[in-house]
Amino acid sequence: MRLVFAGTPEPALPSLRRLIASSRHEVVGVLTRPDTVAGRGRRAVRSPVAQLADEHGIPVLQPARPGDPDAVRTLTEWAPDCCPVVAYGALLRPPLLDLPRHGWVNLHFSLLPAWRGAAPVQAALAAGDEVTGASTFRIEEGLDTGPLFGVVTETVRSDDTAGDLLARLAESGAGLLEATMDGLEEGALTAVPQSTDGVSVAPKVTVDAARVDFTLPAVAVDRHVRSVTPAPGAWTEVNGLRVKLGPVTVTDETLPAGVVEVRKRAVLVGTATTAVELSRVQPPGKKPMAATDWARGARDIDGTVIR
Repeated sequence: MRLVFAGTPEPALPSLRRLIASSRHEVVGVLTRPDTVAGRGRRAVRSPVAQLADEHGIPVLQPARPGDPDAVRTLTEWAPDCCPVVAYGALLRPPLLDLPRHGWVNLHFSLLPAWRGAAPVQAALAAGDEVTGASTFRIEEGLDTGPLFGVVTETVRSDDTAGDLLARLAESGAGLLEATMDGLEEGALTAVPQSTDGVSVAPKVTVDAARVDFTLPAVAVDRHVRSVTPAPGAWTEVNGLRVKLGPVTVTDETLPAGVVEVRKRAVLVGTATTAVELSRVQPPGKKPMAATDWARGARDIDGTVIR
């Protein structure tokens, strides 16, 4: 089939690589978000998907809005049979949705209808899900509500961060997306409506929402920190300064919620249940460091109460 791939960040790359390498399909174009401006020189930076397309000589389309007339015109000229989508980052609406004969097929990193929305991996970790996965479905105007083509499952490990879990799902999901394209080409796949049971929503995690609440139980603190690692990153305030936190370890020690205890080889913080041990800390303007090194270099940390 003729494919136009829509995607933007690094987790979309395994899927694009597999479809480029496929002998059954031709990626005739890529739809991705516009270049961003970054660095001291304020230079334009292309998305990871755009960079990969450039390497393979695939035309790239980067409209501010995918429904802009010029973008619709170009997509029409490319004449795709299907448009696979992985983390594109913009809403797709008619007439775009009606353009390819097999529609737009999204790879979503959850077992739909669980965790519809922008942050399914983060939500699964924060909720303590033991199993998650990825789903392919035909995009319609609702938020991740379209009929399903297939799923793959993934066991959530006890030490998974959102980055760890997303990396595995990006690889297994790429295989699912390729298989979905193959099945559509063969006429062997029929989309099945999503269940109306078990619907949950996973909105984008803001920086404010990534703040750690040490009045929660230790297990919830652990899940929360891992769910926002590496982005947007867990944080708290210590003596008025915002510090970022790496994953924590639940201990059997007891401390009042939010109280910091500095030991020779560990830094503990109390929660509503048992204390957690900090691993890595990043003070303002500095690189991440071991929590014990941070505690030695900072003043008045032992006994401080953080929330």
